[in-house]
Amino acid sequence: MTDLQNAYALNGPDDCARLYADWAASYDAGFAADMDYRLPAHVAAAFLSHGGTGPILDVGAGTGLLAQNLRAFGYTAQIDALDLSPQMLDRAREKRLYSGLFAADVTQALGLPRRYNGITSSGTFTHGHVGPQALDHLEAIALPGALFALSINAGVFAANGFDAALARRPNVTLLETPIYGSASKDPAHAADRAIIALWRHPG
Repeated sequence: MTDLQNAYALNGPDDCARLYADWAASYDAGFAADMDYRLPAHVAAAFLSHGGTGPILDVGAGTGLLAQNLRAFGYTAQIDALDLSPQMLDRAREKRLYSGLFAADVTQALGLPRRYNGITSSGTFTHGHVGPQALDHLEAIALPGALFALSINAGVFAANGFDAALARRPNVTLLETPIYGSASKDPAHAADRAIIALWRHPG
């Protein structure tokens, strides 16, 4: 199986932790480069174009690809990273993109202060990873009016109940986007798409 197939076959946080501990060292130069992984850039652009401000919590931050794109687009304020995998966060730490890094399971209450004006995520809400139950935990640490910009794999959007969960939230904007660019080396997944959901937390 390819790395991506292994990732899509995950079943719960323990599986995720094991896979990403092994994947951390090669994630950027292997998966992200080989797949021409464009989703972090699309999420960053959507967040900023819809008026997103900080401080931001980058959920499922991994090695920091979303934060890299936010910085490349000119965002200079605070970004914190949240990820299940300490090994992935170690890679992100090397890039000096984040003010704080937190290893936590987003499917559980997070215990972080309610201080974020922006909640972003790229690649976390997908096959075998995190379902819509995490949205409540994220809203619990978001300030009133905070902008959410979360990518959701199109293949799980309805099947895993994201459509119903987002229908309960006000004024949600949905943007469909390719996950990978034309240089992707995996023809089985090169055409995969995601939905970026944007809304402001009513508080």
